[in-house]
Amino acid sequence: MNTAAVLPLELPAGRPPRILIVRLSAIGDVVMASGLIRSLRARWPDATIHWLVEPVAAPLLAHNPRLDGVKPMPRAAWQKLWRERRLGALAAEVLAFRRSLRAERYDLVLDAQGLLKSGLCAWMTGAPQRVGLRSHEGSQFLVHHRVMPPRGADRRIGSEYRALGIALGAADADFKLDLAVGAAQRERARAVLAEAGVAGRWVALCPFTTRPQKHWFEDRWAELAGAFAAQGLQPVIVGGPGDVEAARRIAALAPAAVDLAGRLRLDETVAALAEAALLVGVDTGLTHMGTALDVPTVALFGSTRPYLDTATPRSVVLYDALPCSPCRRRPSCAGRFDCMRSLQVQRVFDTAVGLLGGRPMIPLVPAP
Repeated sequence: MNTAAVLPLELPAGRPPRILIVRLSAIGDVVMASGLIRSLRARWPDATIHWLVEPVAAPLLAHNPRLDGVKPMPRAAWQKLWRERRLGALAAEVLAFRRSLRAERYDLVLDAQGLLKSGLCAWMTGAPQRVGLRSHEGSQFLVHHRVMPPRGADRRIGSEYRALGIALGAADADFKLDLAVGAAQRERARAVLAEAGVAGRWVALCPFTTRPQKHWFEDRWAELAGAFAAQGLQPVIVGGPGDVEAARRIAALAPAAVDLAGRLRLDETVAALAEAALLVGVDTGLTHMGTALDVPTVALFGSTRPYLDTATPRSVVLYDALPCSPCRRRPSCAGRFDCMRSLQVQRVFDTAVGLLGGRPMIPLVPAP
């Protein structure tokens, strides 16, 4: 369909609609889809808006005052029952989940993931209007409308979710990434930072992601950390529990860096990043959070380019369009990762300092 056209939705007259967003995972995708919250709230100010999400990403949404509810999808628990061959218990859990969704009597459900698992969740609601985003894997047969924005036509962050909002009648300008910080999480993040000796302005380094071809090199992170320290910016390594070992390796190469990997929960991490003066990261959820939180952010992309336009002058994407880029999940460089290797420390450092309105005080020796 033409994404410039508004869908012919049939919503109830005389009362605000009840709406469910289905975007189950992953963390970065939930961050980018969060712009739908503001789009929907502007389109239907009095609507009841819920979000269905897997528990791992639920903390990103839990504190948002523009959402009326966050519903966890217990996929991990179902998988455990399946592995244990407790099929009767699994069937009972799934049916109970379906009943809980139907009891909400949603008027409009948005499958913002477009996969079979998300499409099934949308279908379980029984909502009379279900809209899928790029629906495939069979999920296209579980929705009433499908939005198919042309790939690459919009280079802005969250462009496909923006297109979904427009197809629902929301204004383009209403789409803005929407992360909220919880009060208790803010206090906890500040306490952890203070305990680690972080005072004054600091820069969040977010080196960790899911695939090796999306990583920058550990020695370059260490060199960058030293450069920031020389500028009076405390470098802080931020990551989750699975990043602890790699964070320790970088910290060993960068004595000036504070290592917070694994020390904060997800919503506490959001709160901590909101306090940073600057963020540098690869294609990972934490980097997208920096942009969402309006923190000056430098995003290092290579094998992937989820967006090239951050839609804000406070965030910049560094990406070199090599002949092999973006290779996504099929690198052809024999493990050299040329796209990330082209991003020299001096260039990253200069870009980051420029976002703060300053100039580098020291020249750096480029990494070999």
